[in-house]
Amino acid sequence: MIGSSPPRLDGRAKVLGQTAFASDIRLPGMLVGKILRSPHANARIRRIDSSRAEALPGVHAVVHAGNVHQRPFGYGVDNVPLKDHPRYAGDEVAAVAAEDEEIAERALEAIEVDYEVLPAVFDPFQALEADAPRVHDERHDIEGNVSMRWDFEHGDLGAAERAAAVVVEGTYSSPLSAPASIETHCCSAAFDPNGDLDVWTGVHMAFMYRKALADALGLDWRAIRVHQPPIGGSFGGKIDIDPLDFITVLLARAARRPVRIHFTREEEFVGSRLRQPMHIHLRTGADAEGRILFRDADIVSDNGAYNAWGSHALLVVMQTISSLYRLQACRVRSRVVYTNKPYGGSVRGFGNPEATFAVEQQTDELADALGIDPIELRLRNANRPGDVTPQGMRITSCGLEECLRQVRERSGWERRGRMRERHRGLGCAAYIHVGGGARIYPSDGCGSILKMDEAGRVTLISGASELGQGSQTVLAMVVAETLGVPLSAVRVVQDDTELKPWDVGAHASRTTFVAGNSARLAALEVRQRLLETAGELLEADSADLVVEDGLISVRGSPQRAIAYDRVARRRLLRQGGSTLIAQSFYDPPTEPQDEHYRGNISAAYGFGAHVAEVEVDPETGLVSVLGLWCAHDVGRALHPAGAIGQVTGGAVMGLGLALTEELGLADGHVLQPSPREYGMLTALGVPPIDVSLVETLDPEGPFGAKGVGEGGLIPVAAAVANAVADATGIRPRSYPLAPWKVLEWLREPELSRVRRPT
Repeated sequence: MIGSSPPRLDGRAKVLGQTAFASDIRLPGMLVGKILRSPHANARIRRIDSSRAEALPGVHAVVHAGNVHQRPFGYGVDNVPLKDHPRYAGDEVAAVAAEDEEIAERALEAIEVDYEVLPAVFDPFQALEADAPRVHDERHDIEGNVSMRWDFEHGDLGAAERAAAVVVEGTYSSPLSAPASIETHCCSAAFDPNGDLDVWTGVHMAFMYRKALADALGLDWRAIRVHQPPIGGSFGGKIDIDPLDFITVLLARAARRPVRIHFTREEEFVGSRLRQPMHIHLRTGADAEGRILFRDADIVSDNGAYNAWGSHALLVVMQTISSLYRLQACRVRSRVVYTNKPYGGSVRGFGNPEATFAVEQQTDELADALGIDPIELRLRNANRPGDVTPQGMRITSCGLEECLRQVRERSGWERRGRMRERHRGLGCAAYIHVGGGARIYPSDGCGSILKMDEAGRVTLISGASELGQGSQTVLAMVVAETLGVPLSAVRVVQDDTELKPWDVGAHASRTTFVAGNSARLAALEVRQRLLETAGELLEADSADLVVEDGLISVRGSPQRAIAYDRVARRRLLRQGGSTLIAQSFYDPPTEPQDEHYRGNISAAYGFGAHVAEVEVDPETGLVSVLGLWCAHDVGRALHPAGAIGQVTGGAVMGLGLALTEELGLADGHVLQPSPREYGMLTALGVPPIDVSLVETLDPEGPFGAKGVGEGGLIPVAAAVANAVADATGIRPRSYPLAPWKVLEWLREPELSRVRRPT
């Protein structure tokens, strides 16, 4: 079973339109919820009058900061569901629950709000100035608008710089962008007659979500049940618990009826979490032989008005700068800055595309300055199994060298530097990312319950969350392979906190590794019990039995065999019988980082390399990607087609970041809140993508596998930028590579000149 690519277990229902997503949930008496948002980027509410809205026929509840009990939430404990001081244009001010959408919209219009408009700050560097408006003037525990610092240092930076033959330096910027999944945010909530709460939502982290609801709204978390319908895409956008969720519950409690809030496409861009802009100033040095000696970074992360998950993306930025290649010394100085803008969440890659864009351009600049082929320079500095990085990340399996060789061969890399007269070029970029969980909570574990009934049906109740990534199919394959039963016998249940065991949630490319190991442990226990009973029936030692395609036989005597489902029945349907059920909890062998950001945060690390080929129109500045070659170290490909799909989908998302995707703001207002105006790529904008899977068999991963969910996105923008440098001689300093930017760089080449060896 492992290594094959059966159809996804949830594929048929989705193709036939039979899957019920969060927006398909219908409860008796359900009301429509709508949110009123601030038109101002920074303001205090002097007065709010909801009496006209409350008097409208069909309106059942109106909530705002003045009539609800709520507590702060978020990483900075700096946010509340409904604001009396909105801090960005789109911040939640009030909400209504009504019989239908039209009445709800009329009710929003009837709410009167008197705002005292305050000075706002939108540029993170202006926010750092001493006289800048304070976004959170109530926070006395921070310095100005700096909400967090992430600083790391390793080795003797001065000595490494003195030993360097070449030092390159630059500032690299990334924009405000959106995960923009097909399914917009949707939450439904209902209280039963006993006061217990049921919530239906597409959240990643059901158990932490349940606790956050209880803490912020003063509820008993034992009386909260979270349902996770299939998710129509997230890319990290639904990992945070958002004001949407709290407000839905507040409305349901006030109306004493079920309430659903379903974002419009415009609200998805304005009211959900985004990828925060970053500005990375980086210096890198290497010796004459091409050994990278040091990296020195100063980073400003513009996380917007509040600290959600995005405030912690610098954790990953730091890892990429310190650990993508071998280094003698490293220094990172990072600040998370408040501005009056929509705030950042945990979008796919979580800071890594931004860091890789800077690191991998400077890797190319070093190669050019030294006269060394860029892929050869990467090979000289690549991590290898057994390495320990400056931050204490222990490398187990590592196929980075093979990935680099694969893309070099498959892309026709020898053409690099020879196509400039045709305005074409090739660029390479590599990446490192967690692939075996991420120890950012006290536990990174996942629970599993596995039972086999008298009919031979095997049910895995997993703590993991299905986001559309195919985890149900992979977990079922792990169970089927371990038990030796057909895949058709296995079902996976993972959508209800009332039933499933605890799991920290889907993030950090962890599900295959952590939930897969958990499922395998439970299956091993059931297998052992199954073989014990089979040994009794076959009069053989259980150690001498083998299971293949549901048939248990004596090793060397295949005629002595019995079907596994008969064994399950015989174990149960007899005097003194027992069920075949097991539970397991797998917590990976990782460690939290210490106060200096050192520690083996993941049980395995994923690696990969991409090569992009581009053509640049010198008249318009338009960058066309002609091809993309991707090689990824996946440990072992449990479901190769699924892994290729993950890489391909990530690569397409990366091309959007590289070329077109940017949310523009005017006075804090999002200018293009729709997929078409935002610039998402369509199928017509996607070039041929060639994917190679490199298998390294990680010693800790289930059947050798490790995570790959985010990797396809991470190196794309850097590879495209390096290809543009090869085609034109300019060095892109920000993405997306919009035509107007490229024209500006072409016309003022000294701003972004590529250094060439003399």
